[in-house]
Amino acid sequence: MESLVSSLRVPLVVLLLWLVCCVAVHVGGHGVGEQPLSKIAIHRALFALHVNASIKAETVLLAGCKGEDSQWINVQVESPGPSEDDWVAVFSPAKFNSSTCPPDDEPREQAPYICSAPIKYKFAKDFSAEYTKTGKASLKFQLINQRSDFSFALFSGGLSNPKLLAVSNTIVAFANPKAPLYPRLSQGKSWNEMTVTWTSGYSATEAVPFVAWGLNGEPQSQSPAGTLTFSRNSMCAPPAQTVGWRDPGFIHTSFLKELWPNSLYTYKLGHRLINGSYIWSKSYYFKSSPYPGQDSLQRVVIFGDMGKAERDGSNEYSNYQPGSLNTTDQLIKDLENIDIVFHIGDITYANGYISQWDQFTSQVEPIASTVPYMIASGNHERDWPNTGSFYNKTDSGGECGVLASTMFYVPAENRAKLWYSTDYGMFRFCIADSEQDWREGSEQYRFIKRCLASVDRQKQPWLIFAAHRVLGYSSDYYYALEGSFAEPMGRESLQKLWQKYKVDIAFYGHVHNYERTCPVYENQCVNTERSHYSGTVEGTIHVVVGGAGCHLSKFSQETPKWSLYRDYDHGFVKLTAFNHSSLLFEYKKSRDGNVSDYFTITREYKDVLACVHDGCEATTSAS
Repeated sequence: MESLVSSLRVPLVVLLLWLVCCVAVHVGGHGVGEQPLSKIAIHRALFALHVNASIKAETVLLAGCKGEDSQWINVQVESPGPSEDDWVAVFSPAKFNSSTCPPDDEPREQAPYICSAPIKYKFAKDFSAEYTKTGKASLKFQLINQRSDFSFALFSGGLSNPKLLAVSNTIVAFANPKAPLYPRLSQGKSWNEMTVTWTSGYSATEAVPFVAWGLNGEPQSQSPAGTLTFSRNSMCAPPAQTVGWRDPGFIHTSFLKELWPNSLYTYKLGHRLINGSYIWSKSYYFKSSPYPGQDSLQRVVIFGDMGKAERDGSNEYSNYQPGSLNTTDQLIKDLENIDIVFHIGDITYANGYISQWDQFTSQVEPIASTVPYMIASGNHERDWPNTGSFYNKTDSGGECGVLASTMFYVPAENRAKLWYSTDYGMFRFCIADSEQDWREGSEQYRFIKRCLASVDRQKQPWLIFAAHRVLGYSSDYYYALEGSFAEPMGRESLQKLWQKYKVDIAFYGHVHNYERTCPVYENQCVNTERSHYSGTVEGTIHVVVGGAGCHLSKFSQETPKWSLYRDYDHGFVKLTAFNHSSLLFEYKKSRDGNVSDYFTITREYKDVLACVHDGCEATTSAS
């Protein structure tokens, strides 16, 4: 092989690269919902280097000196025998020595082989119409800083029979690959605490991480940050352990405490190097949480199953997460009118391809760096057989919850159990982990009961429950086939809690559409109104809002009586609390931000206290 490469005058990097995919993780039928990187059949990869094939990147050193974390780059491709199934891959790190690949049982066509998936790819013909005639194509890629360098490779044979024709002769890199990037805010464990989590290439022994922060216009103080990471051995199975593995860098979290309510703060991410110099991020800002019960305008966005997409058109995401960028862009556009975001599971759909988490945190950075970005655990974050997940499925691609619980902070007592409560002004949120046992008698059931029971409804009248899977009501096609119209065993255990503690709205993802029920209890509508609810809280409104980005799920032909509104489209929900007595619910389309469904709730504290079926406090006639 060395003599072949030498005779073709191809750089040695060709020998040190390699591509992958031994496991295809499916999340839907007929190939829809398949992680695009999993389509690459690396066990069939052949080295077919051609002296007249070439791939060149126009830029070598990317931006980054002023805090830039992404840049567009032009790549020129030439092939003497162009084909419709020729494709261009982006690798990072640029070099990979196959001798360091972990052992696996995958059969290989020849050595040296490729054992790491690219971070993205494009078919040449899709971006240069004349490619199949001329053999020449110009492709534009958007690269983000992912703590390493980049190279480009041209393959023929499609994804199922890849043949490596050429590798770029230059290595592309950001000015500072280790820079602190992609801050994610989260509510802390108390109302006046904000956490800041970010990613860098600096270990705790190389540099001390911290956040410089303070009230807008005033001197800044510094708060230290903790540092976490994980290794290949932390993953449960392939592809996360094998072809999908990529070094995650270091994840830092700092706790900003004793914040003044409803106040504007500015902050910067910092690292103090051993030599005494400092590395800084660009400046960011956030508004602190209102005091619990504070009577002020408070706006909440909730959605599930958004995933990520590529602005440069890579990775065939049109079949996988076609609504993701639309949702992201609508939230960015309306960011001044959003106070907190809940992404209730199926966050990236990385499915064991670790590079995708960096790309997701880059995509949501304008949102997550400005308002708390609260997550819940979904099947594509957690599920893997024999790892403690309630569902014995392979949907996480071997991540088994490690990525979600490390890349994002939530105020849970245990990172392995992603259920938690958080207060925001007049709201109490009880966030369940549907990938772990919630049934009566379980540890999580006790948490849910405690979260619902402990809220002071005089201060926080708006009580919200959320989980990834539909534990309440859905007329999704597959739920209808099962006859449950929800996750089996879902509401059997929980509906009496929702009723007893008078939960206003329960939100779910998992099903990729939008549906709203009437106020319902035990399959029966307890209120005939459709758009305005007032007075006693007689039942909980259940909302499926899993259409934020991923491929859409069809409904059952039958529309149950409790289903008031169904929409086969991408969208998200916005709640606006005007005061203790008035709440506005809006379902907005991702493509244009227009309101497609809405309702209002008006009531007083006495209405929450009122006795309802299975929701009455004990009384006595004793004097």
